[in-house]
Amino acid sequence: MSATESEPELEGETADSDSSTSLTELPPSSKLVYKVLEYEGSMTQEEIATESRLCPRTVRYGIGKLENEDLVTSRISLEDARQSKYRIVD
Repeated sequence: MSATESEPELEGETADSDSSTSLTELPPSSKLVYKVLEYEGSMTQEEIATESRLCPRTVRYGIGKLENEDLVTSRISLEDARQSKYRIVD
């Protein structure tokens, strides 16, 4: 009886962990960029670098990894069309 009860729980855990699995496998810089976006909302690369104290190249790398995993999206900034604003995918 406990075997049948534990199977649905395991299935539920795998469904929840699938969305976070891609984040846990990313490098620390990507995780930090993700957390900054999670707390601060939509930001430019420069704003992320300032907030996280990472160098711009590391932020760019982290954003690239997050975009490859479809965890972050980008849009053209309305304030400055030369920049993009990044945000977490809902």
